[in-house]
Amino acid sequence: MGFKLTKYGWREVGVATVIAGGLCVVLAILFWPAVVLPVVVWVWVVLFFRDPDRQVPTEAGLFVSPADGRVTDITNIGPEGPLGCDGVRVGIFMSIFDVHVNRSPADAVVVSITRRGGLFLDARDPNASERNASTTIRLRYNHAGREFPIAVRQVAGLLARRIVTDITEEQRLHRGQRIGMIKFGSRLELMVPDELVGRVCVQIASKVRAGKTILIETERLQTDDS
Repeated sequence: MGFKLTKYGWREVGVATVIAGGLCVVLAILFWPAVVLPVVVWVWVVLFFRDPDRQVPTEAGLFVSPADGRVTDITNIGPEGPLGCDGVRVGIFMSIFDVHVNRSPADAVVVSITRRGGLFLDARDPNASERNASTTIRLRYNHAGREFPIAVRQVAGLLARRIVTDITEEQRLHRGQRIGMIKFGSRLELMVPDELVGRVCVQIASKVRAGKTILIETERLQTDDS
């Protein structure tokens, strides 16, 4: 598998290439050692929009991370939240060095996509979840013959100014499927009802990979393992 760019970054990489190329020509004439500066910035832009393939777990009853980054909080939420019931929210901070392509945490159907304007606080700020610009994706998940709500929230950060959500309502998603990205530093949240949470498999500061790291095992899996 070679290096791969996400389709969500073709424009930015193209613009960065033109600008960096022009600067390199000018700096080569004025002061050639400075050429390294636009080259370094160009390399960072290209790496930011990388989109590696992932080996997605196939076992039933798992919720995988929707983003690369570090877990910043694991919080109990109430019925006033996107789920409409008690649940657990896992927050993930994506630094400017992480892969920013977002993925579906489970096999599920898109129920609704709600976009909200707001602030651009640092995504590590506990208030960012409720005050920043965001997109909340509500999903319908089948488990043991019943339907449950789960949700993914894309939250803009201090530098992030554009949220890409590349799915539609009623679309059927597969675990690990690409669903969009947030450009330049941000936060992702996975929300799962208490009824489904058998075990939270990560802790604060855990490093996670989208589509690969298991965040939550369902209650049924925990029961089977006991």
